[in-house]
Amino acid sequence: MSPTVFCALTRSFGQARMSVLVAVALIATAALPSLVSAGPPFLTDDPEPVEKGHGEFYIASQNVWESDGWSGTLPHFEFNYGPVQDVQLHLIAPFAYDRPDHTETMHYGYGDTELGFKWRPIHEDEFFKGCPQIGTFPLVELPSGDESRGLGNGKARFFLPVWLQKSWGEENRRWTTYGGGGYWINPGAGNKDYWFTGWLLQRQVTDALTLGGEVFFSTPSADDDSSQMGFNLGGVYDLSERLHLLFSAGRDFQGPNRLTTYLALQFMF
Repeated sequence: MSPTVFCALTRSFGQARMSVLVAVALIATAALPSLVSAGPPFLTDDPEPVEKGHGEFYIASQNVWESDGWSGTLPHFEFNYGPVQDVQLHLIAPFAYDRPDHTETMHYGYGDTELGFKWRPIHEDEFFKGCPQIGTFPLVELPSGDESRGLGNGKARFFLPVWLQKSWGEENRRWTTYGGGGYWINPGAGNKDYWFTGWLLQRQVTDALTLGGEVFFSTPSADDDSSQMGFNLGGVYDLSERLHLLFSAGRDFQGPNRLTTYLALQFMF
């Protein structure tokens, strides 16, 4: 851990490019030889922003099944854009559903809007060979969904993470690992602030297909909740240079034994 701390401190106090960080009010992203970026389809994120002057748009659905019902997004729309070097603006606009097991009613409507920005102050191998990329991706989830119908949190939530990433291997068959975590500020009746951490390993197995897996852990997010540890397996398939299919599925090792799935189309521009 000490090399990464050294990198962060050196960059913070020794590089004029700190000024590239801009204040913005606007969340599966690992480096691949193609235009594909990561973060989605996984819960664990990475420090690599969209390139300056480029963007990505997702049409996606994320679903959770557990013993007391199921919930998710159907669909949600994600937009990321790089206005300047090493900075990415972020928006998720979700249509959410909630179907408690004790009722026949399916609630559907607009959910909580997610805004954020990703900033990468440290590039891979920048200070010494083996130095990882390091970045942060603060998020806010605005309470735009109806809490009474299970479509929102009722109060704004904030996530303050740090992410690291390293890649190696030959071009077009590259291995990439990334992970980290952060602290969720989670107000509301019965809620608790909590930690989330995750780590992922993936490989580009063909010119068009990248596969990977993650493990993740979170402390309890509510008074009646328990810690959660789980995994996801998934990948990215390149339908074309700028159109990609993303998918993942997984469940808990520990906790409420949730089953989760993610499916998306990604458009790069």
